[in-house]
Amino acid sequence: MKIAVLPGDGIGPEIVAEALKVLQFLAREGLSLEFETGLIGGAGYDSAGDPLPEATLALARAADAVLLGAVGGPRYDTLARPLRPEQGLLRIRKELGLFANLRPAVVYPELAAASTLRPEVVAGLDLMILRELTGDIYFGQPRGRRTTAAGEREGFDSMHYSESEIRRIARVGFELARGRSRRLTSVDKANVLDTSILWREVVIEVGGEYPDVELSHMYVDNAAMQLVRAPRQFDVMLTGNLFGDILSDEASMLTGSIGLLPSASLDSRNKGLYEPIHGSAPDIAGRGVANPLATILSVAMLLRHSGGQVQAAGRVEAAVRSVLRDGLRTADLCAAGQTPVGTQQMGDAVVAALARQ
Repeated sequence: MKIAVLPGDGIGPEIVAEALKVLQFLAREGLSLEFETGLIGGAGYDSAGDPLPEATLALARAADAVLLGAVGGPRYDTLARPLRPEQGLLRIRKELGLFANLRPAVVYPELAAASTLRPEVVAGLDLMILRELTGDIYFGQPRGRRTTAAGEREGFDSMHYSESEIRRIARVGFELARGRSRRLTSVDKANVLDTSILWREVVIEVGGEYPDVELSHMYVDNAAMQLVRAPRQFDVMLTGNLFGDILSDEASMLTGSIGLLPSASLDSRNKGLYEPIHGSAPDIAGRGVANPLATILSVAMLLRHSGGQVQAAGRVEAAVRSVLRDGLRTADLCAAGQTPVGTQQMGDAVVAALARQ
């Protein structure tokens, strides 16, 4: 299995280094893995004047999967929009056809008290948010800025979805639900947006192919409220690009820290890009305090979805649960009076837990 490794910016290189320790351990045990590193985001711009250099795109296309850290940083904020680090991430998703973004939110028993909600509200949460990733307002045209005849500045973006785009992500959602608790909640804003009216119509049509899955619909504003009121009512949440971006970050805080949430962005053949959902955190970069668990859990998703290595993926997830049971906490997870471990210590602990299995 060929894996393109794109550490990126900020804490990206630190957390990816710990995820690679896990993969290298599994390789020593016999898993056939190859790694090649490339530049993306601010690192790509610094090296090649492009947040997604051609060499990086070629590397990603040739790989079976891509492991990414994070991109961005304040020193790039003054660049023209096409040169900003985030554009590299958007482009690689589009170029590789990664339309299905899976973002699980799981509350580990040891961390129920770390959530910003009461433990009895979040205990046992196991939620999958499925976000369509290559359409919607992030990619819709026309878009831009202009000055009106009255001399006032305007910004404008276009929200677009085609029937085929909705149909393919809906099928992924129903298949995911079929493998879980057979409940799918489709999130839209069909009371206001024509795009969402089409979204709901197509999802209902696809739902007819899955009579064994219970389909419900929820407006996005209500879904945001319900996530913090009664999150365990959800199993799989299916939504578009913009709404999914917001709801998945909200869901991350149910778990205790955004540093725990992995993600997988898949194409139609399960080739994927795997990354933590958090950003590059430039304020703590280089200090060795970042939480690598979301990246390590992204490795588990990589092994399962692109590698077909279900047993190895389960071992990685079990190792993460083991270190949490042992009481290890990075700074973002620490309660008052607890002593945090550093990035490398947490990565080493996960590898040690793997070795004990």
